[in-house]
Amino acid sequence: MTSGPTTALFDYAPAPEAIGIAPIANSYDLFIGGQFVPPVAGGRLATVNPATEQILTEVGLADAADVDRAVKAARRAQEGWARMRGRDRGKLLFRIARLMAERSRELAVLETLDNGKPIRESRDVDIPLACAHVFYHAGWADKLGYAGLGANPRPLGVAAQVIPWNFPLLMLAWKIAPALATGNTVVLKPAETTPLTALRFAEICQQADLPPGVVNILTGGPQTGAALISHPGIDKVAFTGSTEVGRSIQRTLAGRVPVTLELGGKGANIIFEDAPIDQAVEGIVEGIFFNQGAVCCAGSRLLVAEPIVEVVVEALQRRLATLRLGDPMDKNTDIGAINSPDQLARITSLVAAGVAEGAACWTSPAPLPERGYWCAPTVFTGVHQTHRIAREEIFGPVLSVLTFRTPAEALAKANDTTYGLAAGVWTEKGSRILAIAEGLHAGVVWANTYNRFDPSSPFGGVKESGYGREGGPQGLAGYVHAD
Repeated sequence: MTSGPTTALFDYAPAPEAIGIAPIANSYDLFIGGQFVPPVAGGRLATVNPATEQILTEVGLADAADVDRAVKAARRAQEGWARMRGRDRGKLLFRIARLMAERSRELAVLETLDNGKPIRESRDVDIPLACAHVFYHAGWADKLGYAGLGANPRPLGVAAQVIPWNFPLLMLAWKIAPALATGNTVVLKPAETTPLTALRFAEICQQADLPPGVVNILTGGPQTGAALISHPGIDKVAFTGSTEVGRSIQRTLAGRVPVTLELGGKGANIIFEDAPIDQAVEGIVEGIFFNQGAVCCAGSRLLVAEPIVEVVVEALQRRLATLRLGDPMDKNTDIGAINSPDQLARITSLVAAGVAEGAACWTSPAPLPERGYWCAPTVFTGVHQTHRIAREEIFGPVLSVLTFRTPAEALAKANDTTYGLAAGVWTEKGSRILAIAEGLHAGVVWANTYNRFDPSSPFGGVKESGYGREGGPQGLAGYVHAD
């Protein structure tokens, strides 16, 4: 394992965000029926700051009895919510979106404390995009008849929604906004390691005077999610997470209710000879090192035309040597903490597997803090299609570089995966972009960019990356049935 060339960095004075803007209580209860209520069994779960390993607070540990309470509260509220005029539902969603925007700095601080991602990512990407999704779907609430959903679109009922830890509030907005716009009520379970912005969203629902029971939020562990998914009173399941859990959900439900699954990925970022190298390098960094690589659609496989691979790798290493790793609350930080020790252990294990299988490993010279969970940006070259690092989702700041000689070989290697969530193409030829995009087995393809999202654009995968779409009119379709 080698560390690459060091590049002189400008000396930046520390620029920490004010933590006090987001006060955290000593403990939080479950949000059921418009009120915070303690769990039936009284269980508690600690949530930890991954950058310091300090406990932030404790949240309620919901069990099957709590799930039953929440589903019944959502059922009681659903008929009235569905009967409400679409423009009135839209007004409430607009109100929620405005409150989220007004409290965006507070939400960004909470997200970074709980998740470990850099504050500038929470502040500039996650929270604004979450607000945008709620704003967007609020506009659809009174226009469902014009969304191409069929004649007389009607809500499904009570939606069970389970979200991951990598984009807590953004995933919440992706799930809750279309469900509410179409007249459904929801019971949402955030990830056990990142519950705080979901609980703050519950406070925003109270502030917006959302009718009780329309949104219910249950904190807890895997057992909580399993009890929610299998509850006989739900009418829809939306899940974002691992492919293994997605398979389990399919077995549990066996077609009983409609399901949207957004699962893992092993995205291919394809760089052709005529690509603008400097622009492509920025896209590579954005594609795999944004959010410490914990992105389901991350461009974790870099396919480079053989004649330019050395130029691209050298330019990439120079760029990575400039990234700052450290305190996520510092506005100068580029790479934050890994969310949990379990996730760090998985990343470390797969890095070791890459070395053992013979790939050449380069790591950023950035020093790692003594406390917290950290992984320096890592680049593997000499990677083969059979290597585990080229086939398994790592969900960390680890990039595998492969080469190709022809467009046909690039397509074959890009599609040689069980996943099919996202891919990127870098070339100056529009005809090549269209031809490669058509041949890629991926739900989303970016051209000369990567990791760009918009609420009006549907997102989702094929193969083992799941099915169904979130965002755009296509995302609304998963929450209605029509004549």
